[in-house]
Amino acid sequence: MLDDLRNSAVGNMDEEQSPLEAEIVQRPRPRPVNRPKSSFLGMTAPQRFVLALMLFLLTCVLGVFCLVITGAVYLPFF
Repeated sequence: MLDDLRNSAVGNMDEEQSPLEAEIVQRPRPRPVNRPKSSFLGMTAPQRFVLALMLFLLTCVLGVFCLVITGAVYLPFF
């Protein structure tokens, strides 16, 4: 009894699918045309350079700040 119900449900699903839906399912997706091969987080090369430069400067400033706070280096005007 349940097998007949399953078979009839599957048979009705195939019949209910319109030709337009069948065409959409069978059509492959188009590929992006001009996508850059090397991208990090979607940034361009100049954007990545600015980000790396800012991280470098932040590291230098924080490093000098830590050296001054710990007393390893002193500023002559203090």
